[in-house]
Parts: sequence; structure tokens; C-alpha cells
Amino acid sequence: MGEEKPISGGVWPTAKPFVNGGASGMLATCVIQPIDMVKVRIQLGQGSAAEVTKNMLKNEGFGTFYKGLSAGLLRQATYTTARLGSFKILTNKAIEANDGKPLPLYQKALCGLTAGAIGASVGSPADLALIRMQADATLPAAQRRHYTNAFHALSRIVADEGVLALWKGAGPTVVRAMALNMGMLASYDQSVEFCKDTLGFGEAATVLGASSVSGFFAAACSLPFDYVKTQIQKMQPDGEGKYPYTGSLDCAMKTLKSGGPFKFYTGFPVYCVRIAPHVMDLDIPEPNPEI
Repeated sequence: MGEEKPISGGVWPTAKPFVNGGASGMLATCVIQPIDMVKVRIQLGQGSAAEVTKNMLKNEGFGTFYKGLSAGLLRQATYTTARLGSFKILTNKAIEANDGKPLPLYQKALCGLTAGAIGASVGSPADLALIRMQADATLPAAQRRHYTNAFHALSRIVADEGVLALWKGAGPTVVRAMALNMGMLASYDQSVEFCKDTLGFGEAATVLGASSVSGFFAAACSLPFDYVKTQIQKMQPDGEGKYPYTGSLDCAMKTLKSGGPFKFYTGFPVYCVRIAPHVMDLDIPEPNPEI
């Protein structure tokens, strides 16, 4: 009797990259949620990392570091699932078109940028809920919404501002995701080569070192967009119904005018630490444009 061949079709092979991507992202979120909270508070002008951490512990307690965790998990269940799953599908299609040959860098870049844009578009409502929940305690008492979970935040946003408000800040969110992918693509190959060939690292050390370097460059490329995204998603109308910014470009120009270019890099060290687990949590068998 001939040896049975594994079934290549079916639902699971298609769903697997989506499930694995979402699960790994949600696991990483449980680790970095306190760091993400500190990062957002820094971007909202609450002080340095040490000051923010001290004040949060003193005034709000340890539990506040996990405020917005439900939205963070929902974001990973949507954003990371769509991003990594679509990246896998896009690269597989590109490899088929190349007759099984490895993809050149520009094709990996296109797949990574496209997957990042798709994931960011899908995950934008959850990302908005996360920022609103993390920023709620920084607002004047009369403006606080006291969100209890991600779905409560989403329902309040729809009720107060309309359905389209769920995609507030979607522009810089998409650009941030694309810039983050591009930062990694530009550095990962060279980092692997340097760690393996020049420094003589083993496989595990090479992945760790290359991911760290790639994470640094991803942070450098994406943080300005992340800063603008946070400001746009956090803003609430004043007593006259006016918003502090008319859009992402207005926010960027006002930030540049008031604080200079380095204002966009507020909280850079914390941001690097914040994205590192998402980089290193992935199994990376080849140059990784996925995060």
C-alpha cells in the first residue's frame, strides 16, 4: 500500500497563519500592556517614564497599568491576525508567481507594506478604543467616559460621535504600520548577516540580535506616525464642539511648530521596549517583514 500524502487543502492551512498571528500578538500584548500604557501617557505630556510610572502607582494603583487590556487584546485579534495572515497569503501567491523562487527584497517589501495597511485598517477601531481607555484618566473629570471594556468604549464612541468615528486616526495608523514594516525590511537582512557571519552567533542569538536591531529601526521609522495617531485618537471636542486638530496633517504641523522634530520622538526608549516582544515573539525562519 502506498504511503499516504498529507492533505494540502482544507480550511486549517488557510486559517493557520491568521490564528497563529493573532495568538502570538495577544500573548505579547499581555506582556507589554503596562509599557504601552506608559508610552501613551508620555505622548500625552504626563512626564518622563519614571514620573509617569510613579504617578500612576501613587494616584491610580497597579491595576491602571492594565487599563485597556481588553482593547489591546481585541486589537491584536483583529490587527495582527489580519496583518500576519494576509502577509502569509500574499507571499505564498508571490512565490507561486515566481515559480517557487525566493522573493527579492522589493517583493517582500510590497507584501509587507500591503499586509500592514490591511491589518491597520481592520484593527483601527480596536486601536482607537485602546487609546481612549488609556487616556481617559488624563482628561478633566467632566470629560471622562469611565470605559469598562473595549466593547463599552466602542459603543460609546459610536453613540457620541457616529460609526465613522471608529476609524478616527486610521490614516496615521495605516502609515505607521507601513513605516514599521519598512523599517524592519530595511534592517533585518543586514542584521542577520552581521550577527551570523561577522559575530558568529548561533541561530537563537542571531534571531534575538537581528530582531532587536530591526525593532529599533522599526521604532525610528514609525514613532512619528504613532505620536500623531495617539493625539488624533485621544482628542475630544471642547465645550463649543471644536477639536484641537482638524486632521493628521494639522496635528503634525502644529506639533512641529510648537515642539520641533524631536517632539515626534517623545518616549522613544519606551516605544522600542514596547514593540520588542511583538518582534521576538514570532518564529522567524527568514527575513521578517511581518511586524
